[in-house]
Amino acid sequence: MQNRIKNTYTRCQTYLRTDLQDKLSQAKLSLQLCMLALLFALIASGVIILFRLLLLWLNNYTQTSELEFTEILDDWRVLLPILGALLIWLVARMGSQRYKRMGIAYVLHRVKLHYGKVPLQSAPGQFFQALFALATNFSVGREGPAIHLGAVSASVLAEKFNLPDNSVRIMCSGGIAAGIAATFNAPLAGVFFVFEVILREYKLHYFFPIMISAICGAVSSQLVFGNIHEYEQIGVIRIPLSQYPILAITGVIIGCVAALFNTSLLKVTAKGQHWPLIYRLLLAGIITTLVGVFLPEALGSGDLAIERAISEHPGLLFLIALLIGKIIATIAALGLGIPGGIIGPLFGIGALLGAILAIISAAAFPAIAPYIGLYTIIGMTAMMGVCLGAPLAALIALLELTNNASMILPAMFVSIPAFLVAHQGFNTKSLFYNQLEIMGLDYKVSPVRQGLMKTGVRALMDRRLVIVKDNEELLLEVLKRAEGRSVLVRNNLGDIQMLQLELQATDDVSTLTRQPMRGLPDTATLNEVYQILCRERRGEVYIYQDSEDKVIGVISWAVLQKEINSGQV
Repeated sequence: MQNRIKNTYTRCQTYLRTDLQDKLSQAKLSLQLCMLALLFALIASGVIILFRLLLLWLNNYTQTSELEFTEILDDWRVLLPILGALLIWLVARMGSQRYKRMGIAYVLHRVKLHYGKVPLQSAPGQFFQALFALATNFSVGREGPAIHLGAVSASVLAEKFNLPDNSVRIMCSGGIAAGIAATFNAPLAGVFFVFEVILREYKLHYFFPIMISAICGAVSSQLVFGNIHEYEQIGVIRIPLSQYPILAITGVIIGCVAALFNTSLLKVTAKGQHWPLIYRLLLAGIITTLVGVFLPEALGSGDLAIERAISEHPGLLFLIALLIGKIIATIAALGLGIPGGIIGPLFGIGALLGAILAIISAAAFPAIAPYIGLYTIIGMTAMMGVCLGAPLAALIALLELTNNASMILPAMFVSIPAFLVAHQGFNTKSLFYNQLEIMGLDYKVSPVRQGLMKTGVRALMDRRLVIVKDNEELLLEVLKRAEGRSVLVRNNLGDIQMLQLELQATDDVSTLTRQPMRGLPDTATLNEVYQILCRERRGEVYIYQDSEDKVIGVISWAVLQKEINSGQV
């Protein structure tokens, strides 16, 4: 009786797994996909919230912004960046060199070419190195570790569930959205960031799982930290249309500064690639320490700089010095290999730049004075949009972070000339893709392969097959009775071949031929089938489940070519 129950349970489990994989292999929306996205987002959000709580606890002991200049010189915390550099180096030394890559650019590479499968072994290094970088006041953002850890959490769980690779990519994207939402309480920004920066395409069956993941991340953040909009305190009021020409000029200036920032950061990154890690990290720590001695507000992710930009009577010369210090600290940290994100520092730089331009404009046109808060938000939006090549994600992010819709139209008006000047005038590309080229990581995928990646092999494979042992006397008889089913032969070495009956044109004699076949797991996509068969543009591959002894289907080049020509990929 016990064995019967166990066998029944095993059959039910196999059936449910097979049915789930069949549904997820298709490039279609399904309830199962949405439910899995919710489950994985819960885990990813928990990891991000743990990271934030640890960071908040450490920040209680490491912040120096409240000290005066003379007090800073006597305070041990002034040397925190150097200590942080040493801690980051120690963590990097303890981890495997194979999994040393991390950050947004690396995640982007894994999503493009490896279905978002980010190695679990890279997570501890990212967690602790980013934690030390942020806690020791380096000018880096929180979204970098959030994106990496969210992607790792979701993709590892998807692989544990043995999901098809096309679904792993969606789960990884959902983990990224959950990470951003849990970090900034900005679910819509997380969704648009994924579509505009990571995936760079929109599909309906992607949208709902990613949106559910972002909602889960935002709700988790609100349950722990409250429904907080980080920049809600910035006074944003509606600006009259008569001042829009000045906004256009502001956009041109921001575009030039953003292009200069991108170029400088990439040059430092390319130069630092050839230096030993310890030298790079210590140099970043020394530069950050020197900047922090004179301008402690220039350190950190950008919140301190934003506070100064929106203060009641900010001094113009001080803001200019703070802007220069923030740019130097950010380029030193990110260009020399300190792990962390770029969005937070870009917000700080953009806020300072916007406030400076507003103060200068107000000197010539006093009517602008009440709108300094709006210029601050506009600068943040334009800097992020231009540097990352994501103007829509930047706009949505600041809309949610300020909880004020008054900034939408003027921010759009500024972002357009800023983007055109940087990308057309200075040939500025997205910072992440430039970083990938410097790191030697590929990200380009042809449209055909990109389309094939969206469908799993289980959605197209022919399940009508017969597998026979290598017996010449029976093969012809089996082939005649196959009735349209594929006949596979397993030889004495365990290799599988396709048995075909070919008619010789010269003497009308039929001969049996065997075509070697390669196998793919049932979690693969049509892209792997294409890569195997595209060279000769003929042949078949067999699909197996769990092990190569359990063949469950066949896909031929003719069927794959028909799928490509149908326009479904």
